[in-house]
Amino acid sequence: MSFPLLTVTAAVPAVGAVLTAAVPAARRTAAKWLALLVSLATLVLAAVVFARFEPGGDRYQLTESHAWIKDFGVRYELGVDGIGVALIGLTALLIPFIVLAGWHDADPLETQSKRWRPTQGFFALILMVEAMVILSFEATDVFLFYILFEAMLIPMYFLIGGFGDRAHSGTDENAAAQRSYAAVKFLLYNLAGGLIMLAAVIGLYVVAGNFSLTEIAEARANGQLDMATSTERWLFLGFFFAFAVKAPLWPLHTWLPNAMGEATAPVAVLITAVVDKVGTFAMLRFCLGLFPEASKWATPAIIVLALISIVYGALLAVGQRDIKRLVAYASISHFGFIIMGIFAMTSQGQSGATLYMVNHGISTAALMLVAGFLISRRGSRLIADYGGVQKAAPVLAGTFLIGGLATLSLPGLAPFVSEFLVLVGTFARYPVAGIVATTGIVLAALYVLVLYQRTMTGPAKEETRNMPDLRARELVVVAPLIAVLIFLGVYPQPLTDVVNPAVRHTMSDVQQKDPSPEVEAAK
Repeated sequence: MSFPLLTVTAAVPAVGAVLTAAVPAARRTAAKWLALLVSLATLVLAAVVFARFEPGGDRYQLTESHAWIKDFGVRYELGVDGIGVALIGLTALLIPFIVLAGWHDADPLETQSKRWRPTQGFFALILMVEAMVILSFEATDVFLFYILFEAMLIPMYFLIGGFGDRAHSGTDENAAAQRSYAAVKFLLYNLAGGLIMLAAVIGLYVVAGNFSLTEIAEARANGQLDMATSTERWLFLGFFFAFAVKAPLWPLHTWLPNAMGEATAPVAVLITAVVDKVGTFAMLRFCLGLFPEASKWATPAIIVLALISIVYGALLAVGQRDIKRLVAYASISHFGFIIMGIFAMTSQGQSGATLYMVNHGISTAALMLVAGFLISRRGSRLIADYGGVQKAAPVLAGTFLIGGLATLSLPGLAPFVSEFLVLVGTFARYPVAGIVATTGIVLAALYVLVLYQRTMTGPAKEETRNMPDLRARELVVVAPLIAVLIFLGVYPQPLTDVVNPAVRHTMSDVQQKDPSPEVEAAK
């Protein structure tokens, strides 16, 4: 029996979460170091998964399969393709920086309400989310994936509602009410999507007789699974709705600005850079893999929704006064690009969408974490409360600028490659959509540069005149993220080599080929 590498990669943070939660209350620092060491161990295991994955080999590798609930055909079945490997790597890479950035976010807090912030619980919840997300990227049993898809909502609910941002303009009671509202809204939206998905999962079992993604896909390809057109479309819509809520896609997006605004900066990164990627990943693996004909049928409507997300999210980002909500609306715009690339049904679009998931995660983490360091110094999330920061804290301002430039997809930084591929892939099949989507690039430049101008340049305000620059721990968080953004911006081949074979399999699932050029090259 081969070593269960995928199980171990997910089990290490899960066990680490339990051990971190069990650390005595008086040993808060020990709990932090334990969480950091566990996250680094998970990163090493993810690197081993990446190294052992063979891009030219089988579609799903490092597979594991064990009986779970025999009477219902449920199996503990794991396997990774190139897309899953890339996203496991993203998750494992970001968690150590999230832990470091949140080093003091859950320390005891003396307020009028005398509220205690359990440090051990904060870091244990982060590790538990990491375990569930990694396992969801590995699951090839639909029922197992559904369990993980729903279970990760529980620790996220407590991270949002129990460990909110301290930079709140209202009273303690008002801040607690806002956190509670954001957490409940997050939970209700995602539970509603999950409930509809559960009905679709049951329907899929009735039609297919099992939950194995590989077996169902093989039966469809061989003509052994006869699924009525109407049935396939209804099942597709059930899955897609849940994934669109998680992603999030307009008009199912409204929970994200509330959740990111009220959460601490590291938890906000966990939401949009890690957890939300499960939604877009699942569109590629399950929507296109299980329901290829329904995916093609729904593509025009989904392209329109993605375009609305791109433009709407960017427009609302331009008008924001809250730094964290600006990043949230920018992420909605970016998820529009990702979903548009997936459903463009071209190899460039889907490769770009997968790279976009990775690059958006890194760039958003860099920008949001630096913003969190900025907010913790001033105690305010409002853009108007800043000005002239670059004079007092030039390193903070410089890293904030690089994170912002990555967000607007500046050439030379990683997101540019993915956004370019998405636009090229979309334009090849839907030229009007490709043209409209470019407005998102223009608006991104506007909201990022205006944000930098209003916070970092100009005369220094009294509250920012003596603002301290980034400390050693904060530099350890930010510097590697910026290095990765530059490396993947200049040399994305390590990722594309892994992702492209998986994209070819997905294109084969939906029986699509790239459009031929309309103009022949000159001989």
